[in-house]
Amino acid sequence: MNTRKIAVKIAFMAAATIPAAASAQEAGRMLSLDEAVAVTLTENPALKAAAYEERAAQQQRRAAIGLRMPQINVTGAYAYMAKDIGFDFNDLKGPVKEGVAGGLTALVQNGLIPADKIPTLQGLLNPMMDADWFLKVQDQSLGFVGGEVTVPIWMGGKINAANRAARINEKTAVAQGNQTRNALISELVERYFGLALATQVVAVRQQVVDGVRRHLEDARALERNGMIAQTERLYVEFKMAEAERELANAKLQAETIASALSNTLGRESDWRPVTAMFLLAKVEDLAYYQDLAQARNPLLSQVSLKRELAQEGVRAQRADFLPQVAAIGGGSFYNYQVAGLVPRWAVGVGVNIKIFDGLNREYKYSAAKQTVRRVGELQNKAGKDIAVLVEKLYNQMMNYRNQMTSIDASLKFAEEYLRMKNAAFLEGMSSSSDLIDAELNLAGVRTERLQAAYNYDLLLARLLEAAGISDEYPSYARRNDAQAVLFDGSRSGN
Repeated sequence: MNTRKIAVKIAFMAAATIPAAASAQEAGRMLSLDEAVAVTLTENPALKAAAYEERAAQQQRRAAIGLRMPQINVTGAYAYMAKDIGFDFNDLKGPVKEGVAGGLTALVQNGLIPADKIPTLQGLLNPMMDADWFLKVQDQSLGFVGGEVTVPIWMGGKINAANRAARINEKTAVAQGNQTRNALISELVERYFGLALATQVVAVRQQVVDGVRRHLEDARALERNGMIAQTERLYVEFKMAEAERELANAKLQAETIASALSNTLGRESDWRPVTAMFLLAKVEDLAYYQDLAQARNPLLSQVSLKRELAQEGVRAQRADFLPQVAAIGGGSFYNYQVAGLVPRWAVGVGVNIKIFDGLNREYKYSAAKQTVRRVGELQNKAGKDIAVLVEKLYNQMMNYRNQMTSIDASLKFAEEYLRMKNAAFLEGMSSSSDLIDAELNLAGVRTERLQAAYNYDLLLARLLEAAGISDEYPSYARRNDAQAVLFDGSRSGN
């Protein structure tokens, strides 16, 4: 019996030193929660994409300002036509020739000129009659370089609506960026503390495996000495296989969560969380978070901005019913064989009034007003949904905090129950199976306690996300009343 007592004591002493040994041997890069948040907000691709989206919306807003500015264009053209443009008088040659001949004959008959002078006079007219009687106005080959200016004077309010819509889109991009930022912090908390939880569960499972292994060695020795039955040794072997399987699953789970954490951080490394999971002794009341959510939740902000954008759509459609006025002007800088009859510059004012377009404007205007009503209903629903979500998250979080009291009581009972079973086992009053069951029960309570702390921290992150203040999560972890939940079942204040 002395050998049995010594073996059991050695087993429990070795098991008690496992957490410290594991902590000393842990490899990897230490990472605090504050550091993790800083890395995520600078390296995560989703946030970089959101930043590009905000810049694009900013440039679109600046582009809308250009609608108020004059539009200046420089144009150039060259053309080669089938023929010159002008007036053809060749068909008049015959009548003119006949008229001249008749006139000369009349002069001879009246004795104003001698008859022998007629050939001479006709000879003087021949070069003119042989010439081409085509008056060219424009050469068939021409080209020019010029410019034109258009200045919008009144577009029925479309330009103002477009600028307001661009500013709303810019605000929407910022709200979407805030939503991405808050969601990433919640994702980080889930994976950061998820890895912390998985690592501690691995330590708990490793402690169980090492303890059961020593109990198995002890059981085999006791069986050889005829002090226990074979069934007790077989039961310990069964629990040993079960403990090893649970340890392997816990290690795989930790590896998966570590990869997920690297993905959130945007950097690959063997991360080791150093900020412990925590519980807050006191948090603000529910109304505080509900008021914050109505004012700062990015989703509600986006819905409100969508309603404003829909209202600008109504104004833009209404502008189609109004006249559009613009000043225009243009001129040419260089001309190649362009007729001088063409003016070199021109200015003016244009007015466009649409009288009838098949009721297209009326239907579009009506559709825009229906869109405003639809978005308004969605805004009301979204506000109520967010309020319900905040209440749900708050109550669940408080439930896990309240559970810790009963879990701590269970932990104390499990520790005392294990101590009693160990003492009974040393005195031969209890079987090894009872001792192993007590150890497994203690490991289960410790795991449940860690899981409750993890759920509390995750729900706090999601609550702050719904309230639109995810950036404040690290400050919650640094509060004076924040109690770190440690592996050994104790709590410590900051």
